[in-house]
Amino acid sequence: MQELSSFITVDPEICFGKPCIKETRITISDILNWLSAGMTIEEIIDDYPELQKIHIQAALAFAATRDKITKVFIHEAVA
Repeated sequence: MQELSSFITVDPEICFGKPCIKETRITISDILNWLSAGMTIEEIIDDYPELQKIHIQAALAFAATRDKITKVFIHEAVA
């Protein structure tokens, strides 16, 4: 099975750099919000046919481990 993280991308040019499912503009936070609102995986896939069950699993895995992969960026003020 393909590594779940391979389905996730972070690109500053797409959705302001929010983590997304590759080749979509669907963010991890969108998927988490839909699930927390009570949508089932099947309902999400029906509404967004470009998604597959493995993408939902990847979003959940990403959220579960984000503290391990979050980077802290320090922005210096430009004079």
